[in-house]
Amino acid sequence: MAWTLLIIAGLFETAWAVGLKYTEGFTRPIPSLLTGASIVISMALLGIAARDLPIGTAYAVWVGTGALGAALMGVVLFAEPLSAARFGFLILLLVAIVGLRLTSGVA
Repeated sequence: MAWTLLIIAGLFETAWAVGLKYTEGFTRPIPSLLTGASIVISMALLGIAARDLPIGTAYAVWVGTGALGAALMGVVLFAEPLSAARFGFLILLLVAIVGLRLTSGVA
């Protein structure tokens, strides 16, 4: 259950990172509220997952999931460039996330 919560937390981290773009410096109320709510939910779920997971692993997976998601959403939503090299590094990030999961010693 902790791993599921951690991945959901990472998805909310992606949401708030992308949401920052829509807040326009927190000048738009609805996107700002949604972004703030995503931050709180993401942190709360990370905290719950960290009860059962090593904090170094939990934090690295949380950040990695958010970073990977934000980078991919940047490509999809904001037409950010996706070169072969950038794609390769995003794959390495995914491999690192999966590797941390597989080597954590926690089911």
